[in-house]
Amino acid sequence: MGKTNFKSPFFPVRKKEKKVLNFVKKYNKKERGKSIMKRMKKFAALLLVVAMTFGMVACSSSDKKEESTKKETKTEEKSTKKLDGTLKVVTTGDAYQPLFDKFTEEVGPKVEFISMSSGEVLSKLKAEGGTPAADLWFGGGIDAFMDAKDNNLLEKVDFDAADELSPDFKDSDNYWFSKGVTVVGFIVNNDILKEKGLEAPKTWDDLTKEEYQGEVLMSNPAISGTNYAVVNALLQTKGQDEGWKYFEALNKNVDYYSKRGSDPSTKTAAGEVGIGITYINGTLDELKEQADVDVIYPEDGMPYVPEGVAAFANAENTEAAKAFIEWFFSDDENMKMMAGIDKNNTCLLVKPSLKGLELNFDESQLMKEDLSLFGSERTEILDKWSTLMGDKGEQ
Repeated sequence: MGKTNFKSPFFPVRKKEKKVLNFVKKYNKKERGKSIMKRMKKFAALLLVVAMTFGMVACSSSDKKEESTKKETKTEEKSTKKLDGTLKVVTTGDAYQPLFDKFTEEVGPKVEFISMSSGEVLSKLKAEGGTPAADLWFGGGIDAFMDAKDNNLLEKVDFDAADELSPDFKDSDNYWFSKGVTVVGFIVNNDILKEKGLEAPKTWDDLTKEEYQGEVLMSNPAISGTNYAVVNALLQTKGQDEGWKYFEALNKNVDYYSKRGSDPSTKTAAGEVGIGITYINGTLDELKEQADVDVIYPEDGMPYVPEGVAAFANAENTEAAKAFIEWFFSDDENMKMMAGIDKNNTCLLVKPSLKGLELNFDESQLMKEDLSLFGSERTEILDKWSTLMGDKGEQ
């Protein structure tokens, strides 16, 4: 038989072919070894990456935890810091006693109240050369606070929570802040109006009708920030010329201008007049229990004025005043407590992040006002008002 030209499992393998097969087997075994080594190297590299990643995450987590702990410790140290002395507070009354008692308990200083309107505070400060009788100014129309800032009578107060307050309701340089907003409308005594056969007014223009002569009471805007807001807002809304014509007509229906912003509501409820131009908040509900009165939101818009909070410059206890401002605005519960005392939830406009509060009016009812004009135009407006009012100011 001749040599075969093909391979078959049925034929014996020759020596040469056997060498080839052995070489192939060794090569394949060697390549498999290399492949395994490559896979092992890749796996080892993967393990290294994973280990490094976990290490970085662990370090980052540790750093964040350490940073958080430092912040918590710093906050705790800050909140537990106690101050000494007495904090003298200018405000419109002692209704805020529970709020300041809480401040005394948590921060330290005892509190004394001095009752004055915003206009009285400003006049007294200027008359006494900027030497304040108090440390903290809590409440009152923002126009007086703006004027005080322009005359270097206030202390700058910087704190973290100030960034959470609406820029519309705080000084851009942190010299004053708003604790809420006073909105203005009417209160009417239904018995008086019925007795005289009069309908309740619905708009600001209604107040100038001849039939209301002697029946309208308004506070002196030179003393009451609430009623200065009325004058400024209506001048902005109607324009200077038409605005002053309006107040000339209104003046004919007002027998005198009272000292305090609360007088129009209390005197109307007492039956002294039929209509009062007044702030509107929940405190008027008490008057409804005493007399047949109604609160009216003017159809042509409500003037409003932010209620200020500030620390006096050159005060005896400026540190306590600044501590109160930070304490008050940094804790939502403090602001809610004040809202309960005021029966007014407009602090929600000041700090929109507050939870659990609702406005009792539609925000669109507020007149469009440029608050920057409240302070800058105050002197000019009040000088002109004084001429208009004549001797009708209550002594």
